[in-house]
Parts: sequence; structure tokens; C-alpha cells
Amino acid sequence: MKKLKELYRRHIYGVIGTLAFHLILLTIFLLAELKTSRMPKDEGIILDFTEQPPPKLPEPEVKKEKKANASPTESADRGSNRAVNDASKKKQTKDQFFDKSYRDEIAKAKALVNDVNKTLSQKIPEIGDVKMPEETTEGMKPEDIKNTIYKGKSNIHYSLKDRYHVRLPIPIYLAQGGGEITVDIVVDRNGRVLSATSRPNPNVTDTMLYAYAKKAAENTEFNVAPNAPEKQRGTITYNFVPQ
Repeated sequence: MKKLKELYRRHIYGVIGTLAFHLILLTIFLLAELKTSRMPKDEGIILDFTEQPPPKLPEPEVKKEKKANASPTESADRGSNRAVNDASKKKQTKDQFFDKSYRDEIAKAKALVNDVNKTLSQKIPEIGDVKMPEETTEGMKPEDIKNTIYKGKSNIHYSLKDRYHVRLPIPIYLAQGGGEITVDIVVDRNGRVLSATSRPNPNVTDTMLYAYAKKAAENTEFNVAPNAPEKQRGTITYNFVPQ
């Protein structure tokens, strides 16, 4: 008995520590179990493999035949002829675009083309040596020479870069008709006109104007210019006054 008491005294603290340690572990396990039991559990997904009936499609509406004595409400609800009405509106809009003024402009353009074609088809008469009044610049300073010559209401105007006329025939009183004729010219460095071509003008009906303008341009002389192009292009415009 004495030995047991001695053993008890020696190991009492170890036994108490062991019991305390196990009590703490037991308490921790109980708390963890309690917390786990309170957490919500995920519900399983249930798959239903039973065959389901196909969904019902909406039944097509049956159009009713137009009644002879349909009520205003029924007429308002029906829209079967709407596409036809829209097409009619589009056609009316298109027709409005081609209104009278537009058609008149087309007619005028066609008439202008016909006039130009007639002018181009006209044969310009050939004329021999015709005496014409001339404008000369002998003794004048180049800076004083103008490229526009006025004779009353008519005028002659030429365009040739850095050149001036030495001799300029004036045919504007020869023809009975009136109008403006532009002649394309090619001039060499010596001032001679190598070629002259009259441009058609649908407003000119007297073909003699083309002949006189061409002849006057061919007889025009310009100053000598060694630095000018070998074949320099320009124009001479004659404004004829009706006689």
C-alpha cells in the first residue's frame, strides 16, 4: 500500500496532464462535428430521362374570305393588301422624280447634242484670198501691245503664252451672220501659224463665219521667240457682229 501511494505521488501530474490533453482533443472534435452538421448540404441534380411530349406549335391563322358587307372594324384589322399599296406609293414617288422639268432638261440636252452634230457635219466653205483689215504692231513696244482688239461692239482675243501679234487680220465685218468662233492654232518659233482649226458652235448658223475665222487665223503673225516651244499651241477667238 505504501508503494502504491509512492507511485501515485510520482505520477499524479503526468496522469492529470494526459487526462487534460485528451479532454481538449475530445472538445475540439465535438466542436468540429457540430460545425459540419450545421453547414447546408448540396442537393443532388436529378435527371429525368422520361420521354416528354413535343411542344405544341401555334396553329396557323386561317385567313377569312373577304365578306361583301365587312364591318369597319374587320376592315381595319385586315392588312392583306398592304404590300400592294406600298408598291403603288413607291411607283408614284419614282414618277414624281421624272417630272416635267426634268424631262424638259433631257429634251434640251438632246437638242444641244443634235445642234453640235449638225454643226460638225456642216462643210466649211473654202475661200480664196480675201482682203481683210489688219492690226499691226510695227514700231510699238511689246509691253504696250494688248491681246484683245476691239472694233466697236465686236472684238478679237488671242491666247498664246509670252507672245504678241505682229500682224492680225480682222474679219469680223465680212460675214452677214453673227456669233463667236474660237480657232485653235499652232505657232512656230518664227511666229508663223502652222495650223488653224475652228471649233464648232451650235449657236452659229452662218458657215461663212468658220471660213473667215480660219482664214484670218492662218494669216496671223506673231513675234519671233527662239525660246518658245517648237510648236506652241494657243487660240484666237473672233466675235462677229451681224451685218
